[in-house]
Amino acid sequence: MIVREWRARASLAREQDYIDYFRRRVLPELGAVDGFLGAQLLEERRNGEVEFVVLTRWASLDAVRKFAGDKITEAVVHPEAAAMFLSYDRTARHYEVVVEDHAAGRS
Repeated sequence: MIVREWRARASLAREQDYIDYFRRRVLPELGAVDGFLGAQLLEERRNGEVEFVVLTRWASLDAVRKFAGDKITEAVVHPEAAAMFLSYDRTARHYEVVVEDHAAGRS
């Protein structure tokens, strides 16, 4: 499994705008790609801004290519989303999952 990581920064005033956009536009787009396994949107508020971290899970790098194209390290940022950010990463990073554990069901 591959985890793709990407980051962006926004003002607190645009925080909910991006969360709504992520639910409305990004998740359906990702869900339509064969090999997409899930996503997380993380945030950290600091100094009057919010940093978003998007983690997506993919079956393989080939699945990532179906979403991002052949230049998989280039970020995929639609103009509507870009307008919400103070800044954002132009590249994405990819990690191969070598160990995974789920705590569900433990007592």
